Amino acid sequence: MTGTIFPSASARSYWQVSRAPRYSLLFALPLLVFYQVLAVLLAHGPRSVRNGADVILQGLFTAVAGAWGPPLFMLCLIGGGLWLVVRDMHAHGSRLRGTVFATMLGESVALALVFGLCVGTVTSGVLGLLQMLSIGAGAGAEGRIDAWTHLMVSLGAGIYEELLFRVLLVGALAAGARALLGWRPMTAGVTATILGAAIFSAFHYIGPYGDRLDVYSFVF
Repeated sequence: MTGTIFPSASARSYWQVSRAPRYSLLFALPLLVFYQVLAVLLAHGPRSVRNGADVILQGLFTAVAGAWGPPLFMLCLIGGGLWLVVRDMHAHGSRLRGTVFATMLGESVALALVFGLCVGTVTSGVLGLLQMLSIGAGAGAEGRIDAWTHLMVSLGAGIYEELLFRVLLVGALAAGARALLGWRPMTAGVTATILGAAIFSAFHYIGPYGDRLDVYSFVF
């Protein structure tokens, strides 16, 4: 007789707990702090380099609040995050488990390695020669900024680009498709994800530090 195999209680607990604000937001907090510290240390006047999504989000607040826009944006970002963390801790207890953070770190490293290799391999296999043609066609921003600035921009991508594109843009597109077009949640979600991914990819070619446009980098 063949029995059904269910995930262990500890595995189910980890997947549920790690998604909670008290773990997910606190886990991302060092990235935000490190990004802001590097942004300040690497600032060189009005032409300082920052993550593009960060600039867009701050620009929206600046358009409303003027010079108070950037600090107001940070206040809303950090204050909103802390409010979610505190509310979650009050609902589920204030004790945090270090093993959850350690497992999240290991999971992040593993996913970065596995998906980085998989996406690179699949993209290279699908597009073939286009990868070779893109080499030497111009390194885009990477060839014009130093390693610390590149690290700072990459850290910002993990926070601000996810917030702008994955949360706000995809969420707005899906909600609009359901409300205005009457689409089902699944159809709206899939369409919003694909359209959001295309906009996200195109975003990397904007501005003086944008990448050189080619099919391989756009798909990758």
